[in-house]
Amino acid sequence: MNTLIPKRLLMSPWFDRDIDQWFDDDILTSNNNNGLSIAEDEKNIYVEAAVPGVDPKEIELTFEKGILLIRAEAQEKEEKKKMIRQSRRSFVYQISVPGDIDYNAEPEAKCKNGMMTVRFAKSPKTQPKKITVRAE
Repeated sequence: MNTLIPKRLLMSPWFDRDIDQWFDDDILTSNNNNGLSIAEDEKNIYVEAAVPGVDPKEIELTFEKGILLIRAEAQEKEEKKKMIRQSRRSFVYQISVPGDIDYNAEPEAKCKNGMMTVRFAKSPKTQPKKITVRAE
């Protein structure tokens, strides 16, 4: 009988896993592999981007029509007696920010130890409201 799965895949470590593990956060859905992650709480949405070695002044943020664009570039130049070493590092991230964002509130961006965090406030209408139950 012919198999629909190529033999090279059967030898792959992926087949040593249960199908539920294929979609585990650490394997496929983690955004940390590309230096970008997104999280939320009741009031805010947070986007984190890895920008190691980049001066916060060199980071350009643009938010338009629900899309966050992050551009960062770092250049280093080291001169010694007979050697000049130049290096350049750049990052470009583009992500659609999910949820209902409050466009009247200014987003807040912070950069610390090569990790930049952008906080977006959620629209007040999307925040859950607590309902009290009265006994009669």
